[in-house]
Amino acid sequence: MRYFFAALKTVYFDYNATTPLDAAVREAMLPFLGEVWGNPSSVHHVGRQARAALDDARERAAKVLGAKPSEVVFTGGGTEANNLAIFGAARLLKAKGNHLITSAVEHHAVLQCCEYLAKKEGFTLSVLPVDGAGRVAPDDLKRALRPDTVLVSVMAANNEIGTLQPVAELGAICRERGVLFHTDAVQWFGKEPFSGVEQFNADLVSVCAHKFHGPKGVGLLYIRSPLHPDPILFGGAHENERRAGTENLAAIAGLVAAMEKFIPTPVFDRAKLAPLVARLVSLVDSLPGVQFVGARTERLANTVSFLVAGADSITLLAGLDLEGVCASSGSACSAGSLEPSHVISALGVERGLANSLVRFSLGRESTLSEVERVAEILPEVLRRAQPRR
Repeated sequence: MRYFFAALKTVYFDYNATTPLDAAVREAMLPFLGEVWGNPSSVHHVGRQARAALDDARERAAKVLGAKPSEVVFTGGGTEANNLAIFGAARLLKAKGNHLITSAVEHHAVLQCCEYLAKKEGFTLSVLPVDGAGRVAPDDLKRALRPDTVLVSVMAANNEIGTLQPVAELGAICRERGVLFHTDAVQWFGKEPFSGVEQFNADLVSVCAHKFHGPKGVGLLYIRSPLHPDPILFGGAHENERRAGTENLAAIAGLVAAMEKFIPTPVFDRAKLAPLVARLVSLVDSLPGVQFVGARTERLANTVSFLVAGADSITLLAGLDLEGVCASSGSACSAGSLEPSHVISALGVERGLANSLVRFSLGRESTLSEVERVAEILPEVLRRAQPRR
């Protein structure tokens, strides 16, 4: 099947949703779509060849993370990694306590897990507020911790507004109190400096390949030894009995190649992106009825989010798309929702305005000429989307 789109030159400013597959990463995947096709669980030589490749991939992923190979569990993406971390750890420790803590600005892959446990499985949930920039206060976490708290989950970087959380400090608080700490670091890897998984002070860390030019449908969960969360998938002893299902070797090969290439030296080059983002922020600040949201500092180098008075996200994104500009209204996993972004609502923005979020997220192919193109067309897109005065 072939797809045909309008002949407009595309300006792709939605890198937080997904990134194009890197050519070298694709090459690393090809052997596992051809000659190395065995099941890693099979005992014959074809299976053993696949098993050797899987073991090698796990060791390489662990090396990038600064972890043990046994601490790496390959998953079907960031959502599954978050689900395994939260359901697996909470259920494992329920005999010790039933209190969970998360923040109001988490991805739905975290929030909905916590809410499900609270509604269906007898857990209690505390949701930490954020300030006007979207940051959790460490003192709020200290106050929320209780003797029966078993798990805290706070993301490293927000996908909708780019705000960075003080995860190392939050993790240190949890470790001092003997409480497990999970961080959804899906938006961190490939964008922010990384020296090793210990920098998060976390027991569980989620990673997703397609956020840094790897393939879709694959990720991993770092699980600090000797923790062994309850599995959420059943049907086999794969991944050291932590994640049933035959491993997708081609996708895992792509994940590991992308990790090696794009995490130690972040593929989202802050020095290159800084002038482009500064130009966009200046543009947003200059437009009437437009409000920048998120942290001015301590944020992802590639993300600019804003609200537009008297407009809605769907109309704004449609207007941008007609001009060839790909943007987002926040999480791609909530695209098309008529509900305002829960992240923006958590900042204290009233409902009408919260429903007008637009996010530009830039990447390695972004250029100043693309930014200037957006600067040229954005005022007219806003004019068409806003009611006539």
